[in-house]
Amino acid sequence: MLRTRKIRWLGGTMVLLAILTLLLPQALLPQAAAAQAQTSGIDAVLVADVSNSMNTSDRDKISNEAMKMFIDMLPVQGDKVGIVAYTDQVEREKAMLEIQSDADKSSLKDFIDQLGRGPYTDVSVGVAEAVNILNHGADPSHSPMIVLLADGNNDFNKTKGRTQAQSDADLAKSVKEAQDQGIPVYTIGLNADGKLNKNALADLAQQTGGKSFITDTPDDLPQILSEIFADHAKLNVVKLPSVTGNGSYQEVTVNVPNDSVLEANISIMSSKPVEVQLTDPSGQAVDLKSDAAKLSTSKSYSLVKLLKPQEGDWKLRVKGAPKDSIDINLLFNYDLQLVVDPIKTKSYTKGDKVDLAAKLENGGQPLQDNDLYADMKATLVVKDVDTGKSEEQPLENTGSGFAGTFEVPDNHNYELIIRAEEDSFYRESEPITINASGSAGSGSQPTTSGGEQDKPFPWLPVILGVIALIVVGVGAWFLMGWLKRKNQGFVGQMVVEIRDENTGDKSYPQYKKLVSFRGRFHLHQLLQLDPELKETEKYVFTPSNGDRIIIRNTAGGTLEKSGRAVDASSGVELKNGDRLSIPLQQADKTILIEYLV
Repeated sequence: MLRTRKIRWLGGTMVLLAILTLLLPQALLPQAAAAQAQTSGIDAVLVADVSNSMNTSDRDKISNEAMKMFIDMLPVQGDKVGIVAYTDQVEREKAMLEIQSDADKSSLKDFIDQLGRGPYTDVSVGVAEAVNILNHGADPSHSPMIVLLADGNNDFNKTKGRTQAQSDADLAKSVKEAQDQGIPVYTIGLNADGKLNKNALADLAQQTGGKSFITDTPDDLPQILSEIFADHAKLNVVKLPSVTGNGSYQEVTVNVPNDSVLEANISIMSSKPVEVQLTDPSGQAVDLKSDAAKLSTSKSYSLVKLLKPQEGDWKLRVKGAPKDSIDINLLFNYDLQLVVDPIKTKSYTKGDKVDLAAKLENGGQPLQDNDLYADMKATLVVKDVDTGKSEEQPLENTGSGFAGTFEVPDNHNYELIIRAEEDSFYRESEPITINASGSAGSGSQPTTSGGEQDKPFPWLPVILGVIALIVVGVGAWFLMGWLKRKNQGFVGQMVVEIRDENTGDKSYPQYKKLVSFRGRFHLHQLLQLDPELKETEKYVFTPSNGDRIIIRNTAGGTLEKSGRAVDASSGVELKNGDRLSIPLQQADKTILIEYLV
């Protein structure tokens, strides 16, 4: 009976989707996709080679500093970060953590500071685990990415019999998965000993749509990480004048060009600690520990984050050690999307002209501050899908948008992208497809030179459509119920401790907020996907009524609830204050959980 119900509502869902696809104006779909794509946050997994060879390539652990600066550059709330440290196995990892406060960023940075090092290297292990973490914890509305920091070729443990061919096959599988899911992999190669396999890292980035960086010194890593952040967020790094420390404060002007800036990140990179002061455009001193400005410091960088900064010239004052080189960069965050006006959907032929118009939007509304357009340039990028060749042509800046005309050069298929750029950021539109191949493409509508002739009203399709909608109503009802269950959220938090049954020692309590989960999650996710605790994957949590939670052991078995053994195979309900004790046979540990609302 359950299987029959599923088939019925799935069938109804397919019909509903088909009808919606036909009824919605096709030209609006790319626009909606563009808005979603360009307003999404970031889900990043930082993957670090922690093999012993890094003791030579990165003696001072600048790679850790670079990863911490990347985290500091992320917005105050909303983005998610995971971390993988690997040798020829996963040494440490942290599941996707949604950043909701400075404390969350501190937790991620503290985790990075605790990373140790070990023998052997197998890059496929790190990449595979990063893809796995995104599969389990990424937000579908966010833009995923992987940043890989590695220092050389693989170095296998000969006692395990691992071969390069096996590693290559595993890496190829992960790359294919990343391609299918639109996950770019940015690679950073540390080439201190000159033996780095540059081609392998470049190929990994190229196949997934990321970028590859090579450096002979770890001192470049903070700068590289800021460029990766900028590239993924469609921003430009603004170089500010460098400073040579002299033991006194030196002033640098930071210009905020308009009031559309959400955040301004001022990164200050130096080999020795610096002191920082800031004044706003009115000349008032800025508190760098306030809600309007935040200062993050580490041993190789300082980062000032301005939230919704006032337009105008800010004065940054930096005091560094004598003769210390201090590099200063600026990154702005904008809540802006480049949206193209819908074009007429039809089949084109050689010589046809397509009028194009695009504008910036803020939160789905046209940009009110037209001053932002003043220094912007727009380009139409045309890709001939049939030949693979691309060409560019400038577009007119109208003062409140961009306009131009594309003349179809041949009877081919074309992909059009509009790119608008100024000094501190750029935006790209979603691709527009032009079908001029002579064959009917998706959404194409044949036209006649004499225009549309009068046709009788299509009563039969309308009647069939009404009947289909009635049928769909039943399927949609089941679909809504299923979606509601699938997307139902959790409340409260869980206090998690791990007891070692051999020593009796317990870990410090960890407080895990549940609001970021939807529909279901497994216990392994709460434990940062620790490989040693992999058997906790079989314990699955689902929401219940009245702020309660159901835990079920998918493999069957018992657990202790409030000191009493209960069968968890069919589900055990937890309410506020309930405690669980879950023994792990393979790890010889016990997971202790308290559920709090």
